[in-house]
Amino acid sequence: MMGVDVSMSASPTDAVERVFDRVLEDVAREIDDDRRAVMSRRELAAEVDRVFLDLMRQERAAIPLMQQREIVLRLVSVLEGGPRRNAGRVSADATPHPAATIQREPAGVGEDRSAALEETAARTATRRRIDAARTVVAPVLLDRIDIASIGHHDRDEIARQIAALVDEIVAELKVQVNGQEQDGLVRVLVDDMTGLGPLESLLADDTVTDIMVNGPSRIYVERGGKLYATNAAFRDHPHVLNVATRIVTRVGRRVDESSPLVDARLEDGSRVKVIMPPLAIDGVAISIRKFARHKLTLDQMVEQANMSADLATVLKIAARARLNILISGGTESGKTTLLNALSQMIDPGERIVTIEDAAELKLQQPHVVRLEIRPANLEGLGEITMRDLLKNALRMRPDRIILGEVRGAEAIDVLQAMNTGHDGSLSTLHANTPRETLTRLENMTSMAGFALSPSAIRAQIADAIDLVVQVSRMRDGKRRVT
Repeated sequence: MMGVDVSMSASPTDAVERVFDRVLEDVAREIDDDRRAVMSRRELAAEVDRVFLDLMRQERAAIPLMQQREIVLRLVSVLEGGPRRNAGRVSADATPHPAATIQREPAGVGEDRSAALEETAARTATRRRIDAARTVVAPVLLDRIDIASIGHHDRDEIARQIAALVDEIVAELKVQVNGQEQDGLVRVLVDDMTGLGPLESLLADDTVTDIMVNGPSRIYVERGGKLYATNAAFRDHPHVLNVATRIVTRVGRRVDESSPLVDARLEDGSRVKVIMPPLAIDGVAISIRKFARHKLTLDQMVEQANMSADLATVLKIAARARLNILISGGTESGKTTLLNALSQMIDPGERIVTIEDAAELKLQQPHVVRLEIRPANLEGLGEITMRDLLKNALRMRPDRIILGEVRGAEAIDVLQAMNTGHDGSLSTLHANTPRETLTRLENMTSMAGFALSPSAIRAQIADAIDLVVQVSRMRDGKRRVT
């Protein structure tokens, strides 16, 4: 952020003017028009407030608190395209503030932005008309279609049948929609019946890596390591719960008040976390880590500057040479992605057993056994833990064991497996540094309930782990091996 001269020697009005201009330029640079168009006023105000306070702290600007709040409100109004307001007084007919243009633009740029805003408004209006038509058409459609038979047809066939029925219903009920809106209505109905509703378009977008649902109307995505608000929305809270239930039931799990925390996966391997009330205060929360359709290799990671070429060579040799490797890092730092890349170095003739909470590893070797834990049923019975699976996996003659994530008492079993002939095992663990990784592994081993001395635990870790690879997500959103 560039410096701003708002010293005490300057007049208060000049200080306010300069702060106003600087913050407006910074916010406009950080949040483009398309993103601002889908942000709520509260989200925009929070972003403006953050930039404003950062500038105040950096420059030690002396502006009274009440005037600070007034500046923030005026900035939000200008960025929303509301009445122009100058720094001296608030007035709808006041002369536009010089910074109201947000930035100095070459000829034609302003017209392009206006066109983009008009296009966004048109899309919003179209979506509202589709939603209104859906409330009329959907009940009639459900009476005329055999829901039980839907699962026996592919999506294209279902879409053709629904399109024909919608055409009839729209004509009968005289629903006012044009051809484009009717096509959109069919897509919405098909997504509701066979897919995940408004999430379908986001799942189909290859630039989206994460989808976060914080309630019916607050859906965010991650692109290139940065979070963005979307204009996708569910109809209401029951609609979100219906989609969440559809996700978890496909993998034999349930989400309700007795089981409000659920790990699941989509058919393509994308990882899903669902949290519902009363734990989630504002309604059902869904987090989806999308499964990459094109699996990254270590060479591609070098091209993307995730690691150096020399380091990639070292990791290739380590995986080929059957070293026991532990990948550590924070949340969304790229641990599973790197694990998948390392697994490509495993010889096709080896027998591999993978053990995960929710199966998301996609190994390309022909001899792979994939195991997944099972939660308890309604009576609290039938739970199969990671420790249970790991103990049984040792009797399945594996050449390598790949554990999706070490997070508890199963650490002792992992170490024992690595120390009893299962070289080349791979796993991930949440930790911020390699030293913290070893400390966490030691603590989790002690959770198993065995009366082992600290020196004995450390000796096991030292004998078992050959290499710790630390990955981190940088401020620019890039994941790197650090």
